[in-house]
Formats: sequence, C-alpha cells, structure tokens
Amino acid sequence: MDLGLDGDTALVTASSSGLGFASAKALTREGADVVICGRTPERLDDAAAELADTPGAVETVAADLTERGDVTALVEATVEAFGGIDHVVTSAGGVPPGSFADAADRDWYGAYDTLVMSVVWTLREARPHLEASENGTITAITSTSVQEPIENLILSNVVRRGVIGLVKSLAREWAPDVRANAVLPGAHETARIEELIEDAIDRGEFDDYDAGLADWADGVPLARIGDPERFGEVVAFLASDAAGFVNGATLPVDGGRLRS
Repeated sequence: MDLGLDGDTALVTASSSGLGFASAKALTREGADVVICGRTPERLDDAAAELADTPGAVETVAADLTERGDVTALVEATVEAFGGIDHVVTSAGGVPPGSFADAADRDWYGAYDTLVMSVVWTLREARPHLEASENGTITAITSTSVQEPIENLILSNVVRRGVIGLVKSLAREWAPDVRANAVLPGAHETARIEELIEDAIDRGEFDDYDAGLADWADGVPLARIGDPERFGEVVAFLASDAAGFVNGATLPVDGGRLRS
C-alpha cells in the first residue's frame, strides 16, 4: 500500500535505535525524507547507514532532548536540510525504574524534562512548519503505562500521562491544520529487550533466548511480543492521508495486553 508520503519531511526524535528508529525506517521506506536524532554520533552514523538503501533521504543531528537549545537547533537543522516539516514523531529515552519511595525530587524533574518537556519544546519549534504543511501530523510514542500502570515504573506511569494530555489538547487546538495522535507500545523485540533477555540468561533466569521471549510474551493474547518494523508501519500510517480522519487517538500497539 502506497501511503503517499513520498517527498514529505519527517522529524523523528530519539531515533538512533529502538521504536524511534523503527518509525524512521518505515517513513523512509515510504519515500519520506527523515531527520533522526540521538545523543551519540556513532550510533546515529550506524542508524543512518542502515537507512541508506531506503527511498527517502536521511540526515542525522546529535541532540540532547532535555536541552531546549539542542531542540531548537534540531528543528532548524531539519528545515535547513529539507525546507520544512510535515510530520513530527516524538520518542524519548526511558526513565529510571523504581517505586514511589525510590524517586527523589531530581528524578521527578528529570523524568518530566525527558518525557514531557522534550515533546513540548519540539512541537513549539515545529509548529509553524507543521501548520504550513498540507498534511501536518504529530505522532507521540509513549507507553501502555499511560492507561495501566506498570509495576516498579512510577516515573513513567505518572509523567507519561502528560504527553497524552498534550496530544489530546493539540488535536483540538491545532486542528484542522495539524492532526495529533499517540501510540502506546507494549513490549517489542528491540535491541534493549534483547539485551535484557541476554542479561537474564547470564543470571540463570532463562535457559535460552526463546525462553526469555516467551516470558516477555506472558499475558499477551497474541502470545508474542511485537516486531519493531510492524510498529514503525503503524506510525507511518498515522502520518499518512490514509489516516486523515484519525485525530486525538491513543492507539495501543501491544498485542491486546491492555484491558482498559
């Protein structure tokens, strides 16, 4: 299915790996020109090399999304590279695990900057370009924790909900010029999950990798965890005209694990 994204420009944050990278890959496969960003230039170079054979052009920008100046420079670099911005996909690194008793004030402020303010700053800077586009879209990658809290992830459970409030608000405030939606990923077989399984094998918790995958899939009605490439295709779909009447949605991509 041709999603009609050929020649569009997308900025995908926190996209040198994981689901941000999967989203960038899906967009470039559809012919969109994409800017990817991350903190580590070497990882960005590796990500760009993997995208080199896709139809869309790729630019890399090293940026710390918790630094407002870096975010401003990131948006400016995107516009300079491709002349505008049609789609913004926001992603962010994880925040420390722990219970309420574990979280100090600095952890709460750090989580808010990482998960919420990084999105606020990106969208504030990108707004005029999104509104100038004929198909401006925002897709925020968050977590299923915004609907059902995940044990020992108090910071994610609380702070990520602010992104949903932002998306829901902008879906009204910026319409009809810009559509805004959120995707709520469950477990996907990213490099991070692979690393966690391998560490668990080393500790003797699993006999092999397949046993680790089965444990992560426990409780998922589809009896497996997600494929990052398929997740990226969901993000690309939401950016396309095929999803032109989807606005203000929070879409779980979790194999049916959420009960709410």
